[in-house]
Amino acid sequence: MLKTDPYTINIGPQHPSAHGGLRAETIMDGEDVQDVIVHLGYVHRSVEKIAESRTYAQFVPYASRLDYLASHLPTLGYVQAVEKLLGITVPERAEYIRVIVAELSRIASHLIFAGSLAIDLGATTGMIYCYRDRERIMDMFEMSSGQRLIASYMRIGGVSHDFPDSFYPAVKSFLGDLPKMISEYHGLLSGNEILQARCKGVGVLSADDAIAYGITGPNLRASGVAYDIRREDPYGIYDRFEFNVPTGHCGDSWDRYTVRIEEIEQSGRIIEQALRDMPAGDYLGKVPRIIKPPAGREVYHRIESAKGELGYHIVSNGTDKPHRVHVRAPSFVNMMALPLVSRGGKLQDIITNIATLDPVLGESDR
Repeated sequence: MLKTDPYTINIGPQHPSAHGGLRAETIMDGEDVQDVIVHLGYVHRSVEKIAESRTYAQFVPYASRLDYLASHLPTLGYVQAVEKLLGITVPERAEYIRVIVAELSRIASHLIFAGSLAIDLGATTGMIYCYRDRERIMDMFEMSSGQRLIASYMRIGGVSHDFPDSFYPAVKSFLGDLPKMISEYHGLLSGNEILQARCKGVGVLSADDAIAYGITGPNLRASGVAYDIRREDPYGIYDRFEFNVPTGHCGDSWDRYTVRIEEIEQSGRIIEQALRDMPAGDYLGKVPRIIKPPAGREVYHRIESAKGELGYHIVSNGTDKPHRVHVRAPSFVNMMALPLVSRGGKLQDIITNIATLDPVLGESDR
């Protein structure tokens, strides 16, 4: 047989399908992938170190820049970690507002995922449809916080503002149109033979491997593990809502796509319940003007972000600035599975695998 020498192809860090500053050093044998070496760190964020020179409140806008595609979720995790550190009670209305914007952020992130997957695989129209619908969520974020993409709406003790009157008809209209939107995605993407061929059986991640690698979020659930922190270890008021935890069957790229589409539906269910049950009252609780936890206090708090388990480990030193803040970034952990799911495939499959693992590099390079 003809023997060939292995050669290296770099995908990224300057590549439209690298989803940010990712470099995947791909070792090829002919058309077959022998191995992939993941190189991170091109974004140079240093967010964790910045936290040590900012007060607890000043760090909130930096948290929203971790997962900038779902900015309410990383800020929610951070403010809840500080509240746990101080024992702060959040008003009931603020809890419901947080759930609504957090789930809208999850939907916005999954729409970016579906649209990015579509254009990565050559289906430009799919991206346009998903981005069209995501713009309505951005409009709602602008109504509530004045910001669209990097919405620093959460505050330690609650949120910065109550919802304006214009928010409610906008969110109800969006929820009313959501089934039709999802039907369009299924018709345009799920039923597309080329997208199915590029995803089915590609990038298989078994349940055992996913658990061993510490994979979380939709990528873990796509492998058949029904683990969702909102259900298993509820935070805030998530124990009050009814929703399903979608799972896949074989953990391939197709399952990672379908699980996220189903999660959009479940987030819509949660938002409907939160709107129905939201009480009147304050949107911000009583918080000390200067936040100074006693020295030596330590807390770890985790939430179910759009990418998986997002955790904050905070250590206090008795000043108004934390001694240490460490972020457990799900994208960083999830990307470590890229070599595993790519070996033995083709070069084109790596594009699919990156897209369906759904990293955000601002979070990885924290």
